[in-house]
Amino acid sequence: MQDTLPKTAAAGRALLRLDPRDDVAVALRDVAAGEALEVDGRALTVRSAAANGHKVALRDMAAGEIVHKFGHPIGRLTAPVRAGEPVHVHNLATRLEGEEGYKWRPADRGQSGGATEATFLGYRRADGRVGTRNEIWILPTVGCVARTAQKIAALADARHAGAVDGVHAFTHPFGCSQLGEDLGGTRRILAALACHPNAGGVLLVGLGCESNQLDRLVEEIPAPLRGRVRTLGAQGVEDEIEAGLALVDELVAHAAPTRREAAGFGELVLGLKCGGSDGLSGLTANPLVGRMADRAVAAGGTAILSEIPEIFGAERLLMARARDREVFDAAVALVNDFKRYFLAHGEPVSENPSPGNIAGGITTLEEKSLGAVQKAGHAPLEDVLRYGERVRRRGLSLLEAPGNDAVSSTALAAAGATLILFTTGRGTPLGFPAPTVKIASNSALARRKPAWIDFDAGCAIEDGMETAADALAALIVAVASGERTASERGGEREIAIWKRGVTL
Repeated sequence: MQDTLPKTAAAGRALLRLDPRDDVAVALRDVAAGEALEVDGRALTVRSAAANGHKVALRDMAAGEIVHKFGHPIGRLTAPVRAGEPVHVHNLATRLEGEEGYKWRPADRGQSGGATEATFLGYRRADGRVGTRNEIWILPTVGCVARTAQKIAALADARHAGAVDGVHAFTHPFGCSQLGEDLGGTRRILAALACHPNAGGVLLVGLGCESNQLDRLVEEIPAPLRGRVRTLGAQGVEDEIEAGLALVDELVAHAAPTRREAAGFGELVLGLKCGGSDGLSGLTANPLVGRMADRAVAAGGTAILSEIPEIFGAERLLMARARDREVFDAAVALVNDFKRYFLAHGEPVSENPSPGNIAGGITTLEEKSLGAVQKAGHAPLEDVLRYGERVRRRGLSLLEAPGNDAVSSTALAAAGATLILFTTGRGTPLGFPAPTVKIASNSALARRKPAWIDFDAGCAIEDGMETAADALAALIVAVASGERTASERGGEREIAIWKRGVTL
């Protein structure tokens, strides 16, 4: 898939054809009925108004024809359309149905972007990983002690202000009344978070009688990392708040002497995420994030792509980049397992896009996915991770998690993302354990929600992709070196666990 915007600016254009094979163009502003415009040197009269980010037909097409965008199919027409008319939910439907067979056809991987010599100031841990924050994290084993964890964190954060970058509790409602793999998933995600390099120390707070027992949780943490972990069983002490504060004091004493030092861009682990996408996400924000992934990988770093239901319809583009047959087979199993997850619950695999996506101009899941996978750039697919697993290889990894913003972003952090690049066309205040850089696909959102948005990718239309990419890379370096994101400044730090089983 080629870049969606040219390297030079697209300023002044009203409609943009993304690929020579496309049957539609994307409106870069609201266009009115009767406007006479030009697309690729050809005149086109707009027959019906189309909003910014929405699609306009470039030729007359009959019902049943397949429509292309990004150079790939995005659905089948349910009604005839004339050149200049909008193409959206009223006349276009998905072609996705269920599980598919995939054949191993390695593609020419091409270039994944040049390595950057940019550096940031991070916290180098004993195992060689580099964190972008030096925080103390408090993780409850069970929802019953969620408020206990929050109380300890609030008091400890005030007590140790300036000694570490913060003390944060990440709460959830699970850890009891769970069975089998459902409980196992909760345990693995919490253990993986406890291993995160942005945490200089971790306090695990348990109740005592829950299914997710403290000792079993600690067993999931690799032995070399347990030295920076403390545990508290609330039922076993007289004053759990004071006991928790004393343990945090120990963790701070261990973490506080750590200082930032220069590290290469390739020491970053970038989590790649989109939420509340619109019709411009696949033109501006997602390709820009793809360039950041390519720069990190080319420098020897790591990028993680998740949201498996939001690659349906574009999965073959990723599978063709698998490093070998083993990784290809793992990607196939992951995609089809997720489709079976939908089908087993009586749901179609194409029950996406969301109402917000549709309002922003995205019509089908194929269209959404083709825009979403651009966050992964062009690097080879090096590994496939299941939910709760941590990164094992440098390069691009595909991680099992749903499209839900909070669940998938938590999974990215647990996998080891030290910074999350989150693109959005509609906006959201949510933040997650790792610093979360919110990247608006359009300038209107960036102007309207400055307390949510860190970067305006709409500048790619005016200034060109290269200029926008350099600006985003500079912001990433600043955030990795300690500059707080909008969600950090707003106190938005959450986790969400993927609940998949029965509740007792």
